Amino acid sequence: MHYWVRASSSDFGGTPPQPRSGHTAVNIGKSKVVVFGGLLDKKFLSDIVVYDTDNKLWFQPECSGCGSDGQVGPSPRAFHIAVAIDCNMFIFGGRSGSKRLGDFWVLDTDIWQWSELTSFGDLPSPRDFAAASAIGNRKIVMYGGWDGKKWLSDVYVMDTMSLEWTELSVTGSIPPPRCGHTVTMVEKRLLVYGGRGGGGPIMGDLWALKGLIEEENEMPAWTQLKLPGQAPPPCCGHTITSGGLHLLLFGGHGTGGWLSRYDIYYNDCIVLDRVSAQWKRLPTSTELPPARAYHSLNCIGSRYLLFGGFDGKTTFGDLWWLVPEDDPIAKRPTTLSPVSPPQNKDMASENDYFQSGVKEGQREKSTVSDLQKRLGISVSLADKRIPIVDESEDKEFMELASSLVGETVSSNGQLSHNQATLLLRDHWRKSTPSSLPLKELGPLLRDYQRLIAHRHLENGASQKQFIESGFAAKEAYRFYHIKNVHQLRLDDIPHLLAEYKRLLPE
Repeated sequence: MHYWVRASSSDFGGTPPQPRSGHTAVNIGKSKVVVFGGLLDKKFLSDIVVYDTDNKLWFQPECSGCGSDGQVGPSPRAFHIAVAIDCNMFIFGGRSGSKRLGDFWVLDTDIWQWSELTSFGDLPSPRDFAAASAIGNRKIVMYGGWDGKKWLSDVYVMDTMSLEWTELSVTGSIPPPRCGHTVTMVEKRLLVYGGRGGGGPIMGDLWALKGLIEEENEMPAWTQLKLPGQAPPPCCGHTITSGGLHLLLFGGHGTGGWLSRYDIYYNDCIVLDRVSAQWKRLPTSTELPPARAYHSLNCIGSRYLLFGGFDGKTTFGDLWWLVPEDDPIAKRPTTLSPVSPPQNKDMASENDYFQSGVKEGQREKSTVSDLQKRLGISVSLADKRIPIVDESEDKEFMELASSLVGETVSSNGQLSHNQATLLLRDHWRKSTPSSLPLKELGPLLRDYQRLIAHRHLENGASQKQFIESGFAAKEAYRFYHIKNVHQLRLDDIPHLLAEYKRLLPE
């Protein structure tokens, strides 16, 4: 049995990376995980954030070096490849806006210096959504991708010492062209799984490529593998992470494009056992991270660290541990109970801080920053309110109430806002998270915020009193400050509905 545990601020120091998807995160030796680039709200990123696994610390190094146009490091990008060899991280391609990139960079993580590399040989075309892996301690192999016009099925090998690219000539049957797949070097073979191919289908095929190791004197050739066991679904944007005698596949999406609202996103954990050569479902605890694709998953000792990703609506910035059952953090609660008041000293001191209002000095700055980081919201202690929409002005709220009674709401008020409020609140009181349609989340969230404003804040109640009235501070405050329903995660729905019911009058 393995357990998913949401990482807490006590797990590491420093500031974790901001939310993103389409980034890369590579292990440098056994002491560093280096995160680069990605996409957040249509903004392409170029920052480096490092997790020091020895000291359990996140930090941002000051990098030097410049490229052909004078900038320090690669331009902002996402959906690129990153491969670690020794202390170096090699970066190729990706996308920035609608432009596919074909530049090649290396970051020396001993001195944090970027160098743009001028390579030669069979240069690969600019592309994004390719996949790559290290061959031993010197070469990089890259397969597939999307060049903006077509899906690719070419194989390139880069010698990091000579900086020469070689396009591999492979005879016989070859996999269908694809992007958004994974490649993993397992001893002498390169394994390719999934991705999206020509015309848009999501694939669930597994291929092995031999002939990459010079000493073996094998002719390059593909073989499609059909393994027994519980195979993963066809997926794209997933990760496959090597951990000892098995490969762990997590996440990804099926059907449609990665920005389509109709995509199905996964949070399955599926193991490819290298000893028995079969697929297995990894037994995990019932608490799972929200489904996602284009995330990163890194193996750190016996633990896996999940970061970021995208689920069609939300770009994630959460961090999760996947740990074996004998790990010390395996049984740690992943979320605060939505019905329990604060119990510990840390929460009590935070409540006292809310009551004190805005203060000068480092204590205020650090507390607010910590609150913003952990809750994922922007909190102003001087302004306790957000704009609250009245029931009568909430068109979606009124129309939803009208649909429940089969009437049309007119400007004359065939269904008054008081009637609509009573009707909907009774409806939501009887609802369960699994029965709640997604279209009702917006009106429910706004009515939740109205209840808080009317019952706890309009008469000048302090934020400390609000918290001590019986709410779980973390969830109540985050829900209260959400301005757009798309900021909600799927695993928020049970907590939001439970808190909403607690607010309703008897």
